[in-house]
Amino acid sequence: MLLALARRYLRPYRGAVAALLVLQLLQTLASLYLPTLNADIIDQGVVQGDAAYIVRTGGWMLGVSLLQVLCAVGAVALGARAATAFGRDLRRDIFGAVQGFSAREVGQLGAPSLITRTTNDVQQIQMIVLMTCTVIVMAPIMLVGGVIMALQEDAELSGLLVVVVPVLGGVMGLLLWRMVPYFRQMQRRIDAINGVLREQITGLRVVRAFVREGRELERFGAANERLYDVSLGAGKLMALAFPAVMLVVNVSSVGVLWFGAHRIEAGEMQVGALTAFLSYLMFILMAVMMSTMMIMMAPRAAVAAERVTEVLDTETSVVEPARPTPLAALADGAGPRGEVRFEGVEFRYPGADAPVLHDLTFTARPGTVTAVIGSTGAGKTTLLNLVPRLFDVTAGRVLVDGVDVRDLTTADLGSLLGLVPQKAFLFSGTVASNLRYGAPDATEDEMWQALEVAQARDFVEALPEGLEAPVAQGGTTFSGGQRQRLAIARAVVRRPRVYLFDDSFSALDYATDARLRAALRPRTADATVLVVAQRVATIRDADQILVLEHGRIVGRGTHDELLASNATYQEIVSSQMSLEEAA
Repeated sequence: MLLALARRYLRPYRGAVAALLVLQLLQTLASLYLPTLNADIIDQGVVQGDAAYIVRTGGWMLGVSLLQVLCAVGAVALGARAATAFGRDLRRDIFGAVQGFSAREVGQLGAPSLITRTTNDVQQIQMIVLMTCTVIVMAPIMLVGGVIMALQEDAELSGLLVVVVPVLGGVMGLLLWRMVPYFRQMQRRIDAINGVLREQITGLRVVRAFVREGRELERFGAANERLYDVSLGAGKLMALAFPAVMLVVNVSSVGVLWFGAHRIEAGEMQVGALTAFLSYLMFILMAVMMSTMMIMMAPRAAVAAERVTEVLDTETSVVEPARPTPLAALADGAGPRGEVRFEGVEFRYPGADAPVLHDLTFTARPGTVTAVIGSTGAGKTTLLNLVPRLFDVTAGRVLVDGVDVRDLTTADLGSLLGLVPQKAFLFSGTVASNLRYGAPDATEDEMWQALEVAQARDFVEALPEGLEAPVAQGGTTFSGGQRQRLAIARAVVRRPRVYLFDDSFSALDYATDARLRAALRPRTADATVLVVAQRVATIRDADQILVLEHGRIVGRGTHDELLASNATYQEIVSSQMSLEEAA
């Protein structure tokens, strides 16, 4: 998977990679040539006292060194550029894939894991790509070239390589074999610590309200300790790597000097040749060490590549239609009206024993308000989420103007809808940028009108910056009621054909709720309005009320009709107000 990702995302940068390989080749050849020049200076210049030869050969060494430096700098620059571009493109595609996921895929993979895969995992792959770009050419050429040059200097002394290289490779291979399980655990435990941290930050107010800081510290501490244990195990093995390599290198150097000294004494070898041979031995061992260190990084990058590929290969359950129906074909070619119809709809969550929704059939017509009420867990929000295709039905059909929503592109379907979710969420930016999230071309007048309808104009005007007032991530700079009203204004400014309100008035007092609904009525006169609510006062004026219980419609009609005939609705009403108030 790692190789497949590398081939796929480095393809646009083939030119840079090719230039990098050429520079690495030149740099390595220059490095291999320097010890030979140095040996010549010692044997032919210093020993024979030829100063002119020393100067001339020294000039060659300076030129080769300059070439080596220039090639090294160019290779690092090109490698860094290719690796960072690789990481950028991979993160972009992961983000794009996640944007196309339905709530089902996000739930299966988990939000904390998706964050880790987009950041930490991509960084691990990017690091191995950078290492590969800088080592992949240098190490094998340095290894092969070093062996050839060492044999050229002294074939008998080169017999040490037969022992040294396998020993070094074996030591590094053993450490690598022990590290792989640690790296796999490490990525999973990073996921776990991200999950705990995200949950604690999101639920900070609840934690403080129930004075559970101590327990949350213990939870985070336990997750942190588990990551620490795995990281410490991997770190110990990595810490052993450098001393082990240096031990082999130093023992090898002593061996070369010992046997080389005897050969020099016997007149079978010159001092310069021994110096060059020692340099080539270092090159060979360095090439083995670099290759092994890169291989040591590979398991963690391979684990990261598996996790990233899983995201990229996950197909969303909400797929685009092969032959989408154009918006112009809705409502018999007269343009979209916004009629929403459920026909025998059933929905079952993946792995669930029973459906959440059973055989739902109803129609929400333009110019009317259809409300859905029921006890907690009755399936109200799930019902609403089927219209914008946050989930797809498992049986039956959801139709807009007689066309199955699965036959519309998500962009076309989204252009018809204005959704106010159960939890009002605002993005970091300004009030204006949040309102324009629903309608990018909205003018200031349109935004002020939408704020007025949503009963939010007063508090926005009171802000020193007005529409340009800053909004923190999640809208935490505003109260719950203010966030709800801004979310409603974001939907209103869009002027959709279908309004979807998912318990969007729960944080408002009764007076503000009544004013907001009165202001909405003329604004939504030609649109279809679907409202999910817990409060009877919010939906009592609806044209059609659906009473949901255990995922089934157990009653439908107006407030007065249900109050007179439906026991479930009567129970809900009596829990909130007296019968006189209800009537």
